[in-house]
Amino acid sequence: MPVVVLGISYRTSPVTVRERFAFKDAELPAVLEKIRASGVAQEAVVLSTCNRVEIYAATDGDGLAAIAGLKKFLLTDRQFTEPADEYLFSASDAKSLEHLFKVAAGLDSMVLGETEILGQLKQAYDLALQHKATGGRLNKAFQKAFNVAKLLRTETGIQRGATSVAAVAVELAEKIFTNLNHRQVMVIGAGDTSEKAARALLSRGAHSLIVANRSHDRAEALAKELNGRAVHFDLLAESLLAVDIVISSTSAPHFVLDRAKLEPVMKRRKGRPLLLVDIAVPRDIEPEVNFLNDVYLYNIDDLQAIAADYLKQRQDEIARCEAIIREKVAELLAARPPHSGGGAPRPAFGHESGRA
Repeated sequence: MPVVVLGISYRTSPVTVRERFAFKDAELPAVLEKIRASGVAQEAVVLSTCNRVEIYAATDGDGLAAIAGLKKFLLTDRQFTEPADEYLFSASDAKSLEHLFKVAAGLDSMVLGETEILGQLKQAYDLALQHKATGGRLNKAFQKAFNVAKLLRTETGIQRGATSVAAVAVELAEKIFTNLNHRQVMVIGAGDTSEKAARALLSRGAHSLIVANRSHDRAEALAKELNGRAVHFDLLAESLLAVDIVISSTSAPHFVLDRAKLEPVMKRRKGRPLLLVDIAVPRDIEPEVNFLNDVYLYNIDDLQAIAADYLKQRQDEIARCEAIIREKVAELLAARPPHSGGGAPRPAFGHESGRA
């Protein structure tokens, strides 16, 4: 029963492609059921974040056949009809487990060593577990991955420097404005990423915070916790008159801020610059706002250049982490029962050398 992974990530595709593959949280239970009902795999976990969509699966049959089946399912379900091989990656058995462990530890993240991905991976696994989409193989694999992630964070220096997309977004704001003292900030969305961004902005000296969210109760709760102010979502445009920096991270399926809404606001701002950082996938902010004077829009892919600086800082730790991961994967494979069904496992192929 090989473990396989098929996915798309910031390494293989731009945000304009990734957002077409992204799953809403509410879709995931049905997606897991479809995968298992198709017979492609007996166990499955689906991870969907701003930087990646990955399907981990365990099958009684051949690993390469399972990957082909998952690819067909993903392209059909997401209604993606163009050629996709250049965007997708896949791996089987040992390589798929190594990839899972790297993702859990933040080694495959845009910001090397970031911590958010571990929480997102745990949520994806818990959801699959609750819907009885996992079994012995994936349960052991994910539990081992969580343990290895903790080990690497405590025994290596992989987390030196900024370790989250939100933190990098804040550093981008500091590059634009030199410092954040007396700057007014808005976060759109009251989820975990927005909260982390808000806390980071305040810790760097932001003068005041405004929170906008479709659920006003959640906006008020976050604003109260951070000594900020909540605004109703339908007053979003008007509220932009007072702010200097906007960080947006919602799960909306469409733009929450577009050129038509922002253009009259910018005229009233009379030349005051506005920094917009769109962390969401699908994107929250229409790209055309970049054509407005004094507007500076950055999306999740634009943050990669800053993240690359931290990659250089931690380069020496990567080889050490990868050696530990290979050791732990070998332990996991040695402890599992003999392979059953589908013949001997096929050779695995991974991120660097293989495309689905």
